[in-house]
Amino acid sequence: MTDTLMHNYAPLPVSFEKGEGAVLWDTEGRTYLDALAGIAVCGLGHAHPAVTKAICEQADKLVHTSNLYGITKQQELADKLTSLSAMDNVFFSNSGAEANEAAIKLARLYGHSKNIDQPAIIVMEGSFHGRTMATLTATGNRKIHAGFEPLVQGFVRAPYNDIEAVKNIAKNNPNVVAVLVEPITGEGGINIPADDYLNQLRDICDEQNWLMMLDEIQTGICRTGKWFAHQHNNITPDVMTLAKALGNGVPIGACLAKGEAAKLFQPGHHGSTYGGNPLVTSAALAVIETCEKDKLAQRATQLGEKLSAAFKESLQDIDAVVEIRNKGLMIGIQLDRPCAELVKAGLDAGILINVTAGDVVRLLPPLIITDEQADQIVDKVSGLIRTFIS
Repeated sequence: MTDTLMHNYAPLPVSFEKGEGAVLWDTEGRTYLDALAGIAVCGLGHAHPAVTKAICEQADKLVHTSNLYGITKQQELADKLTSLSAMDNVFFSNSGAEANEAAIKLARLYGHSKNIDQPAIIVMEGSFHGRTMATLTATGNRKIHAGFEPLVQGFVRAPYNDIEAVKNIAKNNPNVVAVLVEPITGEGGINIPADDYLNQLRDICDEQNWLMMLDEIQTGICRTGKWFAHQHNNITPDVMTLAKALGNGVPIGACLAKGEAAKLFQPGHHGSTYGGNPLVTSAALAVIETCEKDKLAQRATQLGEKLSAAFKESLQDIDAVVEIRNKGLMIGIQLDRPCAELVKAGLDAGILINVTAGDVVRLLPPLIITDEQADQIVDKVSGLIRTFIS
């Protein structure tokens, strides 16, 4: 890395030149098994023919006009997403952080419509919602906040997976208008809450007349074995945000709303120059059509069960493994010690993995991996952990 790039990142010593499915090639011709999918972005893997075709055909016709005009593909994508989610409407942006910004603005409009002058949103400790000023404030990680004070007002924190804490806030803070929560924390360490956690949050929101806002940026688009993770609980949120896998690498975010929340945005309230342009919505439509055709939600469930069982068998004799957690193809292997160095060790061994929350090996492989590649992930990651522990 040279000084012409700002030093936001500490990239590993590799650059990739091409990919196919779950395999990447670097500029030296070495191959790597991708068990991270661009941090849950490339759900269909790399160079998927349906996505490639959609991008090329659309780029050959029209890339961008702006939202001053109607965009046919945007309408088609909105129709598809609302049908899959039982939501009412969609605002398209360029990223997950922007989708969450839209959700936060909806909550504030909602609060003011209820004559609450200082509307507040409950957010969870250990969460991650983005790096804009509002979304980094909403994020429950002090390291993300450090250096960017003063933070944005209007957020109240509660421990994740703690219903009593939310009930206590409800009793003591009349300014709360919404809850923003991840169905499963991604950056926070693949933490899966109690089976009824989201149902109880839904009940509290209904009782308090709050908006239930779900950040499904990492969990959405079949990653957990359903189109959206909250569907495991048979509930519907008032607001839901998407990004990551929606475009398979093409930048797109979406904020979906239902009921009263769907009526809040009016012309002039919010906007995006690029959001939902013909190119990105064409790519997203190809993603959704492929997920439907290939039944990738069911495949994620099957592969997740296979990987979880295989890891538990492979690592059962290692006391340093605290817990193996998964929901579909969101997999976390928590160790009893910091293990960030496993990322570089994985690279050297030809597999892309991630360590989050300091001690959790996070695996987010493409939904299209083969059974053989799933076995390779177990063998390689188990070997890395054994070597690291010893």
